[in-house]
Amino acid sequence: MIGIISGESLCPLSLKEVQHLAEFNKQNALRAIPPVNEILDRPEVKALIERFGKGIVIENITMVIEEYRSQIDLDLQKEAMQFKTREEIAEYLESMLNEVLEESESLGLKRVINATGIVLHTNLGRAPLPEKAIELMREVSGDYCNLEFDLDTGTRGSRHSHIEPLISRITGAESAIIVNNNAAAVFLCLNTLANNKEVIISRGQQVEIGGSFRIPDIIERSSAKMSEVGTTNKTRLMDYSNAVTENTAVLLKVHTSNYKVTGFTEEVTLPEMVGLGRDKGLIVMEDLGSGCLYDLSMLGLPYEPTVQDSIRQGVDIVTFSGDKLLGGPQAGIIAGKKDLIDKIKKNPLTRMVRCDKTTIAAMAAVLSLYMNLDKVVEYIPILKMMALKEDELSTNAIELEKLINTSLEGRFKTDIVDDLDEVGGGSLPGVILNGKAVALTSPNLSVNEIQAQLRRAQIPIICRINKERVLLNVRTIEKSNYPVIVEALDKVLE
Repeated sequence: MIGIISGESLCPLSLKEVQHLAEFNKQNALRAIPPVNEILDRPEVKALIERFGKGIVIENITMVIEEYRSQIDLDLQKEAMQFKTREEIAEYLESMLNEVLEESESLGLKRVINATGIVLHTNLGRAPLPEKAIELMREVSGDYCNLEFDLDTGTRGSRHSHIEPLISRITGAESAIIVNNNAAAVFLCLNTLANNKEVIISRGQQVEIGGSFRIPDIIERSSAKMSEVGTTNKTRLMDYSNAVTENTAVLLKVHTSNYKVTGFTEEVTLPEMVGLGRDKGLIVMEDLGSGCLYDLSMLGLPYEPTVQDSIRQGVDIVTFSGDKLLGGPQAGIIAGKKDLIDKIKKNPLTRMVRCDKTTIAAMAAVLSLYMNLDKVVEYIPILKMMALKEDELSTNAIELEKLINTSLEGRFKTDIVDDLDEVGGGSLPGVILNGKAVALTSPNLSVNEIQAQLRRAQIPIICRINKERVLLNVRTIEKSNYPVIVEALDKVLE
């Protein structure tokens, strides 16, 4: 028996009467839903229209209302039926609209804070650009520019002219060209210089780069024919010499920038290979990969071959990345002999892999900073991060910990811990940097919950977990981001 309280007695209702009452409540709830135009007139929704556009807002209002109707129609009344007045429903729909629009805006590319201690984090976009590069990108993107216009003659110019003189001055190369990444640079060189001809490469240098791209595959796609010599751990000069045929075009040396082979090993030096190339009339090409233009031993790091070294030792063509140790935007740079670069420029495929004006602007700005080697570490963010010493890192960690504890009144347990940072990005394999991190724990939240909430913050904070603590590695965090981290942690506690 079903009943309803009336006065002091319990009046029984039949099942039909209960169904009628439920239907009556449902219809009242549906009638109370405000129309779209009424919601559009609300001040908060008008602000959303200014931000997102009227069409997007109307589309999402309609969706939110339909979802609310379906909750009522399906008797999902726990949430939908709790609102009694038209104003309460309008406020609920407005909050849902705001949530949907905020979620849609969070999709796609956005800024994050790298608290992992990995300087060149491939998943986080590798090298952050120096301010000078950002300013020039903004300037040429927001207006017209002389991308392919010669200001001296008033005639058509070349987009390569903005980069070529800078690379030549820094590296000593006769000429240079920039394309959209280093894999494209290797492909374009081989397609131009060894099409349907042989490329000799050591078995120990057939590397795999990010995203499962492999040097043998790039060689094959370039229409060159790969000739393997030596073994995984030992390749001698005579291996190259014995493999040369009348169809050989290129001797290719690939710098193993993302792994190390140690122990019982032997590798042909670049000067030896250059000598063989001269004797046999072959092109000697080197893929440096990481693109180092600064002697890292000056920072107390292991020596890494520079582009200048390769050019000085007589290589014909060298390819390297722009967004690794060079510290610029994603790009591939080809430098070397002018006659070979001219052939590459004329290859129809060059147009397919060329860079746009923003990449060229960013690279030009970054390369201009290398003109002053006394200041380059100060201005190139990744060099500055790699150069940080333990005492500087300790000072930074103390500053961040103090700000967290002061602002959040000790609601997180914090410690400053030693940790190991990395260069990352397929560069300097095996090189570990002594780092410092602020370690966080909470009595109310697991470390996985803290990490996930920080990742979902308005400005996501990407961090690691170690020994049941959330670590904020200060090497890769700009001090200007400390307040952002504190604000995000405050919302985590909410």
